[in-house]
Amino acid sequence: MESTYYKTMGLDLGERRIGIALSDLMGIIATGLETYERKDIKSDCEYISKLVSKHGVKEIVVGLPKNMDGTSGERVNKTYEFCEVLKKYTNAKIVFYDERLTTVAAEKLLISADVSRQKRKTVIDKLAATIILQDYLNFNQRGK
Repeated sequence: MESTYYKTMGLDLGERRIGIALSDLMGIIATGLETYERKDIKSDCEYISKLVSKHGVKEIVVGLPKNMDGTSGERVNKTYEFCEVLKKYTNAKIVFYDERLTTVAAEKLLISADVSRQKRKTVIDKLAATIILQDYLNFNQRGK
């Protein structure tokens, strides 16, 4: 019988950066891990797969950037394409979670905390990944 205790990774895929977050083993709390500067899809997937192995991740939650009206655009297609390649590098289950407004929420949170514009640029993706993952964990309540 497989344990219900494992870490979940959250990803916020951007054009230039990927925000990365991790859950605790019980799947209750999401914590920002880092903001990764993208290189190319192969390097990006190799890097993420190393983090998956290092942290014992069994599930990856990827923010799905739908349009505000719920339709899928070019960014959604790029997200699916990235994840198809990522599947070749890891055995972790990949799930998609609607990320509409997470970057906006992250920006508002950082502004309310009086974080400078320059500093916001370096942490916004990590915070967006944390929000995506925490929303997913709250929705699924795996540890119940």
